[in-house]
Amino acid sequence: MKFEKLTHRIIGCAMRIHSTLGNGFQEVIYQRAMAIEMKKEGLKRIEQ
Repeated sequence: MKFEKLTHRIIGCAMRIHSTLGNGFQEVIYQRAMAIEMKKEGLKRIEQ
């Protein structure tokens, strides 16, 4: 698939966040954590 590797990397970031933080935080906390994880992974992102 065209985006399989990219998708795998993004989902990996999300899974690391969930493993570390769990649930119960406000969405903004997860957004910030995702930005950090994606930067570590070398992925660019656009803010909402």
